[in-house]
Amino acid sequence: MAQFMLCLYDDPTKWQDMSPEDMQKAIQKYVAWANKARAGGYFKSSEKLADDKGKVLRGGPGKTRVVDGPYSETKEVLGGFYVIEADDYEQAVQRILDHPHLEYGGTVEIRTVQVIPRG
Repeated sequence: MAQFMLCLYDDPTKWQDMSPEDMQKAIQKYVAWANKARAGGYFKSSEKLADDKGKVLRGGPGKTRVVDGPYSETKEVLGGFYVIEADDYEQAVQRILDHPHLEYGGTVEIRTVQVIPRG
């Protein structure tokens, strides 16, 4: 079975406008989805990224620039990720159609993980 990374993008300012009660409901939906994926045997891992801008390193011949991230041109930022297992993209899509991130207007990018042998 292949592994797929689900990159969750959204505009973080929309979460700041939520009431504490609505935020708690949203968190419960994310937890419930992850629990469903665990019970289904296809959950591998997930993490929420910290609410800071991070840093971006841009390489070039002979020099590397470090700038504040993520990108000033966009409102959507990568806020977290999941890694799941699926037979193919079609099954991966089916497994995440009910993810609450989509309900809240976010974007989910699905990418195949190329597992590199360790050893």
